[in-house]
Amino acid sequence: MSTRRATKIVATLGPASSDPDLLEKMIRAGVNVVRLNFSHGKAQDHIDRAALVRAAAQRAGREVAIMADLQGPKIRVGKFAEGKVMLEAGASFVLDASRTEPGDLQGVGLDYKELPRDVKAGDLLLLNDGLIVLTVTAVRGEQVHTVVKLGGELSNNKGINKQGGGLTAPALTGKDMEDIRTAMSFQADYVAVSFPKNATDMEMARQLCNVAAAEYRHKPGLIAKIERAEAIPRLEEILAASDGIMVARGDLAVEVGNAVVPALQKRMIKLARENDKVVITATQMMESMITNPVPTRAEVSDVANAVLDGTDAVMLSAETAAGKYPLETVEEMAKICSAAESAEQVELDADFLGKSFTRIDQSIAMGALFTAHHLGAKAIVAMTDSGSTALWMSRHRIHVPIYALTPKVATQRRMALFRNVRPLLMDTSGDRDTALVQAEAHLKKRGIVNSGDVYAITCGEPMGAPGGTNMLKICCVG
Repeated sequence: MSTRRATKIVATLGPASSDPDLLEKMIRAGVNVVRLNFSHGKAQDHIDRAALVRAAAQRAGREVAIMADLQGPKIRVGKFAEGKVMLEAGASFVLDASRTEPGDLQGVGLDYKELPRDVKAGDLLLLNDGLIVLTVTAVRGEQVHTVVKLGGELSNNKGINKQGGGLTAPALTGKDMEDIRTAMSFQADYVAVSFPKNATDMEMARQLCNVAAAEYRHKPGLIAKIERAEAIPRLEEILAASDGIMVARGDLAVEVGNAVVPALQKRMIKLARENDKVVITATQMMESMITNPVPTRAEVSDVANAVLDGTDAVMLSAETAAGKYPLETVEEMAKICSAAESAEQVELDADFLGKSFTRIDQSIAMGALFTAHHLGAKAIVAMTDSGSTALWMSRHRIHVPIYALTPKVATQRRMALFRNVRPLLMDTSGDRDTALVQAEAHLKKRGIVNSGDVYAITCGEPMGAPGGTNMLKICCVG
């Protein structure tokens, strides 16, 4: 992994990447967060995979975060007698919530039984990520009658979206609640919530996570996946109730239209950074590498643009879960991120104009950035218990690497998602001066600083009090 790469890489674990040796290589190549997709597999599968990740990370000599991605509501068609049908434009097709027999060319059952209550004549339904478009002509009881506007192959259990949003399915299902308990049993560092519409969805998820994690004395970070049209006007309230967001471009694009998504992506990244939250950009980033050993030029630009927008992380889904080249995809993504970052403009002075900081710890964090930038420091070091100081520092572009020293493994793993933060585990003395000496020795041992290097370090006194950062020191290595 390039020590200069600031943007983090989230990789989805699946059949293509579950070999222990391959997973270790992927972590060494640059994976910072491993995503477990709870849409597939049983509880024990995820418990086993979490153990696989922890073991591979230990062998690679670095900690990675584990993100449990909840399935959310199954807004899908049922199954077909022959597995699929070919729908022709102009044909009639019935989506029937009461149908129990397998589907055919005339219609199909629904996993999502509330659809007849959520739609009316004139609505557009987009199936299979928008590849098939149906126009609703009438709703009769449990049957939604449609005409095929855009035809194609429709197979078992494909997803349904309504253009413009408006499906009432709750963000958290009974399965999600069970999956939260499973994820907390192995202390997942992050839980990604699918299809939240508002802050209440995220607050409910947090309550469920905290209850399930209480016996482990663990509190996961919560990521809101922005993939419903209804979430867009409520972005700020969702952000306030979350630790971060995911720009989930697949379902979002189907609901709001492809053309709207790039501007929304930029807005969401900017808003997350301004509100001291993390942000992941996801969906089809390196899609062609599922089957090809190199990405397309358009994919390279897509990843680079997300980096230049300031995203904390870029995410791989099927590319690493089921693709032919999981390791090569991570290597390519790491190269693209590093190249894009080298072209970034640092405008810290402009960042701080008109800003005021009411908290001492936040003011110290900003002071460290400003001083390190203007002094040309080799590193910024944050001694942190909760990770908050490192998070604040990571919200601003700077070409000086931030090293976060923490005595807590859970904090170290959680910081793996923060842009430009290298989290290191270090238990220090309760005496401030001794702790500072220990920190420098730790940095020298790892080759982060050498004789003559200048670095900025922040800590709190008394040591170990969360939110207590109140000191900034500029050091020159002897």
